[in-house]
Amino acid sequence: MQILASYNIKGGVGKTATSVNLAFQGAHEGARTLIWDLDPQGAATFYFRVRPKIKGGSRALLKGRHDLADLIKATDHDNLDLLPSDFSYRTMDLLLDDTKKPNERLKLLLSPLAEEYDYVFLDCPPGLTLLSESIFEAANVLVVPVIPTSLSLRTLKQLVEFRRKKQLRNFKMLVFFSMADRRKQLHRDLMQMMPRKYPNFLKTNIPYSTEIERMGIERAPVSCFAENSKSAQAYQELWQEVKAHLPAW
Repeated sequence: MQILASYNIKGGVGKTATSVNLAFQGAHEGARTLIWDLDPQGAATFYFRVRPKIKGGSRALLKGRHDLADLIKATDHDNLDLLPSDFSYRTMDLLLDDTKKPNERLKLLLSPLAEEYDYVFLDCPPGLTLLSESIFEAANVLVVPVIPTSLSLRTLKQLVEFRRKKQLRNFKMLVFFSMADRRKQLHRDLMQMMPRKYPNFLKTNIPYSTEIERMGIERAPVSCFAENSKSAQAYQELWQEVKAHLPAW
């Protein structure tokens, strides 16, 4: 089971769009795929038309009162399941702090699913918190969308530096440009400069597009309602590139 976290310290960079569209691509290929929506805003849960309610909330989940498998919901898409979020996830950090070995909690909760799924996607909230550290411990790969702007790239530098200081070597970090607008000179300049500074940038860029914005209206991955669009093609290419970098099973 490969665990891929769509993560960035910064919000509003396309993390949920990334996890939803890449998970759909994996499931469309026939892989058994799960998304765990860890963001209390529940955007991934909304996109997949699942009711965001967990009995007992995140406390019951983290305290082991529920098996993760019992909370998983089917989506309208073959091979694609969802572990929904609800607003109780806003206290996840406090609850993790009250558990033994909080950094290992997500990994422990996911371990019984190892034979059930080929891919698990973690749709992560922004920030650098105790939940983030538990995500780092659980994930094989961090997929990091970055908008080509100065502030977004600054948070990437913070993440790289945090990983170096903490000596976090258990996961690969795959970075790509999201919401890229080649009409803007700044975007073009940074898209040329940053891959030279950070060699783990992927070649595929996700464009700024109305199709991706329409995901909230259509409540579906881009390929389901705009199959021939440049955005759908970009996510298909991004998935192939991410797959090529996955660690060996």
